[in-house]
Amino acid sequence: MRPRPQVLIAALTIAALTVAAGCGSSNKSGTSSQANLTATPGINVPKDPKIAAEVPQSIAKSGALTVATDATYPPNEFVAKDGHTIIGADVDLGKAIGQAMGLTPKFSNVTFDAIIPALQAKKYDLGISSFTDTKTREKVVDFVTYERYGTLFYTQKSGPTITSLDQLCGHTATAESGTTQADDIASQDKKCTAAGKPGVKSVILKTQDQVNLALSSGRADVAMADSPVVKYLVEQHSDQFKTAGEPYGAAPYGIAIPKGTGMTTPVLDAIKAIQADGTYDKILNYWGLSFGHIHNPGINQGIAG
Repeated sequence: MRPRPQVLIAALTIAALTVAAGCGSSNKSGTSSQANLTATPGINVPKDPKIAAEVPQSIAKSGALTVATDATYPPNEFVAKDGHTIIGADVDLGKAIGQAMGLTPKFSNVTFDAIIPALQAKKYDLGISSFTDTKTREKVVDFVTYERYGTLFYTQKSGPTITSLDQLCGHTATAESGTTQADDIASQDKKCTAAGKPGVKSVILKTQDQVNLALSSGRADVAMADSPVVKYLVEQHSDQFKTAGEPYGAAPYGIAIPKGTGMTTPVLDAIKAIQADGTYDKILNYWGLSFGHIHNPGINQGIAG
């Protein structure tokens, strides 16, 4: 799920939200504390000959693994302070997966709702961008699952306390285009009106940066995003934002793969390899994401939707 921080940085002090929110470190409990981190240190996964042999020759010959990501979804994927380097937990995982295959990942910053069409057009080898693996998305791309998270609501500090979708009735909710949160808002609007309640006004925007800005400026009452992103954002800006309740709809994150390319098996085996050697946990702990660990990655394990 996500965007481009440069657009908002000039707009408002709070534009630093998504960039700063991606700066984190892990403490002994695996929760994040903020620091100026850029990449998990010591990622050096040896090439696995068996996994490398599974990679299609057209990709193996190039030596590169092209990856699309929407780099404004910290701590998962975002742009570093230099304004162009893409960093984050997904980037570190992509690096480790590529190393196991004997390939060098090359990340491109692509608006979230454009990634799957680009994969369908075979423009990229993979999409690693906090995708929720759903059965609908599986119709057009394959997924290899690697983490599991839910959705959190967040509001301004003085805003309404929203803890469930039912409580969205009569409010203006914002989320990023192409995300499961945007789908949830549309679905809940219908449920509210069907029950004779005020509907949910939606503000669906192209980037997560714009979502944060919509909330901070009062254009929306409540925003929705994946729990890792909201936790980081609110931790850094607790004087401005709050969350309420627990994440809902926990679902697997999946690496998106164009159908028919032969990359699902090597990606799955690479994830299993970095789990076995400890690299996977090292990366999640570094970014404060140990709560999203899954033990059984697989192919197309999506939820309904």
